[in-house]
Amino acid sequence: MTTIILFASFVILLLMNVPIAITLGLSSLVALLAEGIDPIIVPMNVYASTSKFVLLAIPFFILGGNIMERVGISRRLIVLAEKFVGHLKGGMAIVCVLVACFFAAISGSGPATVAALGMIIIPAMIKTGYSPAFSSALMASSGAIGVIIPPSITFVVYGSIAGASIGTLFIAGVIPGILVGLGLVAVALVVGKKLDLKTSEKASFKERMIALKDAFWGLMMPVIILGGIYGGIFTPTEAAAVSAVYGLFVGLFIYRSINVKELYQILVDSTSQTAVVMLITATASLFAWVITVSGIGAAITSLFINVSGGSTVIFFIIVNVILLIAGMFLDSTSALFIFTPLFLPVAKVLGIDLIHLGVVMIVNLAIGLVTPPVGVNLYVACGIGNINLQKISKAAMPLLIVSQLILLGITYIPKISLFLPGLM
Repeated sequence: MTTIILFASFVILLLMNVPIAITLGLSSLVALLAEGIDPIIVPMNVYASTSKFVLLAIPFFILGGNIMERVGISRRLIVLAEKFVGHLKGGMAIVCVLVACFFAAISGSGPATVAALGMIIIPAMIKTGYSPAFSSALMASSGAIGVIIPPSITFVVYGSIAGASIGTLFIAGVIPGILVGLGLVAVALVVGKKLDLKTSEKASFKERMIALKDAFWGLMMPVIILGGIYGGIFTPTEAAAVSAVYGLFVGLFIYRSINVKELYQILVDSTSQTAVVMLITATASLFAWVITVSGIGAAITSLFINVSGGSTVIFFIIVNVILLIAGMFLDSTSALFIFTPLFLPVAKVLGIDLIHLGVVMIVNLAIGLVTPPVGVNLYVACGIGNINLQKISKAAMPLLIVSQLILLGITYIPKISLFLPGLM
């Protein structure tokens, strides 16, 4: 009965377009009351789920990314990439993916990457000859790499739930992120072959060096973060704090492009974004807890084991299908809190590496960011490119197909995820 109440209330609220955090919280509360559990457990659970030290990395990474965005690093990265590949046919498409990968290593957020870069890249791609729909779709798909390339807020969330090393998760996301990026570039070049694309004049060595110098401080941010983590200088949480301080230093003293008034607004925006993430974290963890204490989780875990028959191939098919569907309707934080506790016990029984499982789940959810009807990145890109959802969804299909093929490779070839961690 609790199962029916929990999921029925969840689906009804979701269909009513109630915000996901409220949907998760209300459906959990209704199920708790139906189960006869004292509601006092709610604030206790919320506090326990949001007071983990590792989650401190989230506000710091958000703040660091917002500061670097405001100091104009997105424009500098675009100029740098354009100087190196802008003269090639389809060069602006390559610029789109390259800069998204670099910026993802600064912001750690898919929608933030699309919002920061789309205003410049989408019009530039249209100007070279790509259609508005494909330009917007490529930007949305490239922005999804933001949840795979380290440092990723999504990996922080998964690590906090699964008890996995966040530093190891970060390094495990590098090769999958690059592969997804290469797949998007390949699609863009194939599409570009059919078009009469304009190219920019080939930049001289001097122009490239000037652009590199201008973007240097932005490029150093992921180097400092990841180098510090893997050099044993600081933990991922401390690295997040360093990223915020570094961004502040660059903005105030190197580029000198922000003042005290702008800094105040950056802090306000970062606080607002952090509040959204932490509210979802709190309510999603409560939802997951209800699933566990009501026995739903154990029943689902047993079902997974029976259906998979001890086969990792079948288990991963189930995981990919569930997350593909969930990614259409849920944000990555909610999906991780709901499904990670369900998948983890089965993965342990089957001997699946938790790092590998985390990468598979997060690449799935990254694809969900550009999967209709609720792909967040699609909506952000729609607003920037002034394109309706139907057109951008159609243009995104070849990008989604290639991304799914790469996901299959990542899923069934664990070395793709585990090669770099194995070297550490």
